[in-house]
Amino acid sequence: MASVTLSATPKGNGFQATVSYDSWVSISSAETYPTMAEAISAAAIKMLDMPERLEAMDREDQTV
Repeated sequence: MASVTLSATPKGNGFQATVSYDSWVSISSAETYPTMAEAISAAAIKMLDMPERLEAMDREDQTV
C-alpha cells in the first residue's frame, strides 16, 4: 500500500513543508512558514498540484 506523508520541519525562523511519497521521493518547499500548520497546508497544496506523482504510485501498486 502506498502512502504520502506531509510534514513540517524547523528551518530558520519558521518551518519547511515536505511531501514524502512512499519513501520514493521527497519534495521540500524552498519557502519557510511561520507555523507548522501553514507548512503542512503548503505541503498539501504542493501534493495536489502534482497529481502525476500520485498516479505513478497507483501504477506501481498495481504491478506488485
